[in-house]
Amino acid sequence: MKKKINVLVVPSDRTGCSYFRSTKPHIKLQEMYPDEFHVDILYELNFEDKEWWKQYDIVHFHRTILEYDNMKEHMAMLKDLGIVTIMDLDDFWSPGPHHPAYHIIKESKMGQKIISNLGMTDYVSTTTDIFANEIKNFNKNVFTIPNAIDPTEKQFTPTPEPSNRVRIGWLGGSSHKVDLEILNGVVGKLKSDGLMDKVQFVLCGFDTRGNTRHIDKATGQVTTRKIKPEETVWFEYEKIFTDNYSIVSPEYKEWLLKFKNEEYPNVENESYRRVWTKPIATYASNYNLFDVSLAPIENNHFNKMKSQLKVIEAGFHKKAIIASDFGPYQIDVNNVYGRGGDLDLNGNGFLVPENKNHKFWYKHIKTLIENPELIKKLSENLYDTVKDTYSIEKVTEKRRNWYKELATKAVLV
Repeated sequence: MKKKINVLVVPSDRTGCSYFRSTKPHIKLQEMYPDEFHVDILYELNFEDKEWWKQYDIVHFHRTILEYDNMKEHMAMLKDLGIVTIMDLDDFWSPGPHHPAYHIIKESKMGQKIISNLGMTDYVSTTTDIFANEIKNFNKNVFTIPNAIDPTEKQFTPTPEPSNRVRIGWLGGSSHKVDLEILNGVVGKLKSDGLMDKVQFVLCGFDTRGNTRHIDKATGQVTTRKIKPEETVWFEYEKIFTDNYSIVSPEYKEWLLKFKNEEYPNVENESYRRVWTKPIATYASNYNLFDVSLAPIENNHFNKMKSQLKVIEAGFHKKAIIASDFGPYQIDVNNVYGRGGDLDLNGNGFLVPENKNHKFWYKHIKTLIENPELIKKLSENLYDTVKDTYSIEKVTEKRRNWYKELATKAVLV
């Protein structure tokens, strides 16, 4: 009987990026190819039991296996046992000073630790060819396996909520303040055009949880307390999407500033909608609440290495997209806006060059509000772009072929 390839997967977390990069892809690998692969997903490991480790042909881990400081010892043991190691990396290891984790990562020397891991692992998997070329400075054995969508998963099965308004949405996390500041003033301009009765801006992921630290400069004492809602970055996001609450009714503004985790009873008649955060397994259902997805990102090295997941998600949900003409969004988005302002209806989205941020976000949003039929055309084109390339079955087939090649090489060696 032909031996199965035994794969051990070590995710970096239980609820975040490992869902797309570790757990979901490998569950699908065993589901699609049960006669070829056996997959174990474990969070706690024992490096004392070498006999236990011998059962595995491939170990896939996200960033690190347990403690960074012990990686040299761990990797040496796996190499001695002839086990192929694959390190997955989906974010650049050194965010810029605008990123909320910048100081923590710098103080902990996390970037250097990740680079060290890159040099120790046999192979690296990552999200885009752009990032792969960066990683090759530290490990030449890089393979691009993009983020993938399972269209049978409930959160990626489109069930759009009907509305008489064109809904413009953004869905993301708490590290995008500088990215969203690109949109400052856009809502106010559209308000001046008298378009607020035709549009609704939808902000998804709203979250007021967390703590804030205060350092006494005189004593150096650090105190921690629960963060106030108006101190969160989400409050800043909301001011951008409401033009400092000028586009909502007085009653709704009063409701919003109470920060209740509840839906406003008359939200369908407002020009803004707050949507509270959802778990990783259901967050993408928020795409059902809007028609156009916004993807602004600052032009910096960290963002250039990010994946195009926002484009992929929007495509599977059949949403039109307006994105920054930069880095990962240039991979799949074919700009519908041509030179001279002509629209190429073979395009699948709007791309905004950095030097046009001051006017093109407003211009393209206005175009879609006034031409809702264009939204449908762009959404269908984007869906056609992503539906095969980024389906989980297609990407899993690519992973299967790669793993079989690696396992064969290991045997021959």
